[in-house]
Amino acid sequence: MGKHHDHEYKEYVAKLVVEEGRVAREVAYELEIPTTTIHRWVQNYKGKVKAAKEPSEYVTPSELEKLKKAHQKEIEKLKEENEILKKAMHIFTKNQG
Repeated sequence: MGKHHDHEYKEYVAKLVVEEGRVAREVAYELEIPTTTIHRWVQNYKGKVKAAKEPSEYVTPSELEKLKKAHQKEIEKLKEENEILKKAMHIFTKNQG
């Protein structure tokens, strides 16, 4: 029966191949892991990364409107805070000079 590796180790090895451009055959030789196993880990990792990039949630038009309103409200709040900070900065710099 073969060795069992934890998920973090498998992901680390897959990142060596995918993100750092290492050759799977060389990594397999260095770590004494079958090349086919590393190829499988790399495929699993690529699938996981691709799934993370794809939107997994659909938004209905009414939900989109709610999100837009919430974002607009947040923008207005931040603009107001920004104006207050500008005025405070002006007051403090005016008193120092």
